Amino acid sequence: MRAVVAVMSVALLATVLLEAFETVVLPRRVTRRIRLTRLFYRVTWRPWAALARRLGSRARREAYLGFFGPLSLLLLLGVWAGGLILGFAMLQWALGSPLHGPGGQIGFGTYVYLSGTTFFTLGLGDVTPLGPVGRALTVGEAGVGFGFLALVIGYLPVIYQAFSRREANISLLDARAGSPPSATELLRRHGQSMDELGRLLRDWERWSADLLESHLSYPVLCYYRSQHTNQSWLAALTTILDTSTLVMVGIEGAPTRQAQLTFAMARHAVLDLAQIFAPGPPRAPDPDRLSPELLRRLRAALAAEAIMLREDSAAEERLSTLRRMYEPYVNALAEYLLMALPPWTPATDAFDNWQAGVRVRNSADTPVTPPCQSQERAHF
Repeated sequence: MRAVVAVMSVALLATVLLEAFETVVLPRRVTRRIRLTRLFYRVTWRPWAALARRLGSRARREAYLGFFGPLSLLLLLGVWAGGLILGFAMLQWALGSPLHGPGGQIGFGTYVYLSGTTFFTLGLGDVTPLGPVGRALTVGEAGVGFGFLALVIGYLPVIYQAFSRREANISLLDARAGSPPSATELLRRHGQSMDELGRLLRDWERWSADLLESHLSYPVLCYYRSQHTNQSWLAALTTILDTSTLVMVGIEGAPTRQAQLTFAMARHAVLDLAQIFAPGPPRAPDPDRLSPELLRRLRAALAAEAIMLREDSAAEERLSTLRRMYEPYVNALAEYLLMALPPWTPATDAFDNWQAGVRVRNSADTPVTPPCQSQERAHF
């Protein structure tokens, strides 16, 4: 029996240490399907998401979902710590390490207590190992515990720095593409400055590359929500893909080459992340995000700003082909993470986030509702 427990304890310790190394230290995606961390997030996210679907208010649902990322990270660290403490306690017990402690019978609970105080380097001294093997294990566990705490202290700032970099560009997109962002609005606001559009797409090519590297290395970041309910990293990424698609289909004077590069990088990010969070077969959004009627409205909105989108059978086929290359994957991510995909065209009564809460006063000192977005178009 003790031999079996010894083998199990070694397996548990090896599994937790490998998981911690792969998740925190290893700067690349782990393709192994059977993982403790993957199982942890599958088990915790599904009931959390199921409860979120029952919340009627979108604001309450987003606030509730916003807790999952940080809370799950703390719980995961707790699971790792608990696994290491239990593993060392099992190993001490299996090896029959004699203990010196308060009067009474020494049971497995005492080994767990010794392991816990050793792991967190408390050094209370009320229970101590007597044999050389037990003392060696205690010293080793103290070293592992100290290293684990140092790893956590260094891990959390890296996570939040990556989150901050991601969110900064998403916030900048507000005044450039609306809230929620849309490809039509982004093109409309840059229609008279195609050079600026090219620079923006180049910046978002780099953002997509940074998103790919950071979110593959630290997948927990995908669960972190943005500051506003109508923003998300997935909506921003989809908007950039939509915009690049329209430019590639054919807009006179638009930076086609840069759109191709940005599309390739953004699709790469979507594809790799979908393999982690949505392993099932991807499927196109239902209903269609760009129906023939919406496409007609999109063309009319762009034409009103002297932005002519190519219109022929070849352009229609090109548009459909490009959309099939990414829409099923962003849809799979949206369904799993409960994130809304952005529209192709903005709502007529939509406000940008920077306009929200604005109150101006007329001569009678009466609060006046802020102007609608259509009246703010001159600012862009």
